[in-house]
Amino acid sequence: MTDTPPLVLDDVSLTLPSAAGPVEILRGLSLTLAHGERMALVGPSGSGKSSLIAVAAGLERPTAGTVRLFGQDLGRLDEDGRARLRRGRVGLVFQSFHLLPNMTAEENVAAPMEISRRQGAMTEARAWLDRVGLGGRRRHYPHQLSGGEQQRVALARALAPSPALIFADEPTGNLDSKNARHVADLLFELVEHTGAALLLVTHDPTLAHRAQRVVTLRDGRPEAAAEAA
Repeated sequence: MTDTPPLVLDDVSLTLPSAAGPVEILRGLSLTLAHGERMALVGPSGSGKSSLIAVAAGLERPTAGTVRLFGQDLGRLDEDGRARLRRGRVGLVFQSFHLLPNMTAEENVAAPMEISRRQGAMTEARAWLDRVGLGGRRRHYPHQLSGGEQQRVALARALAPSPALIFADEPTGNLDSKNARHVADLLFELVEHTGAALLLVTHDPTLAHRAQRVVTLRDGRPEAAAEAA
């Protein structure tokens, strides 16, 4: 492990077009995520939380400023270069699961490892499904799984390649309270197990305060930062 933080945002701004004219989403935002750090982003709807995740992961280009992922300036990479940089090093978990509907649970988990040509991808996928309590559902398709089960598959898929950084955008947002607690427990347990850094967007204050640092966004800027208890 190098001393270079996995994620650095320096004076990042994002302006997007709309019918009413340009809208400033992020405004001169600077943020650093350290190795193994668990950071939660909170704030009202429209404050820029999900946009920050998209920019940090290289899914959206900022209007201004610099994003460095594992020390590399994303602004110097094209779309393929950003995808190669993420591969095997970044895990993504979204509110809406994003499982491939024509693949079984084990095939969904194995897919990122197979893309990276990792040996034993299917065996690894089965082990991770066991770890999230879904070993008996490994041959089920997404439409045969509950929302909580689909999100557990998504967690296994994100963490199976042993990434150094996890982006989680409202991972419990579509779940009932029981499944939300289960998924949250799994997320923090697995992140701690792997040692990955975590950047988490959530509206749930209980979930946010499980992180080591909570950053509140308002109008595209950090309002305050505090160490979690």
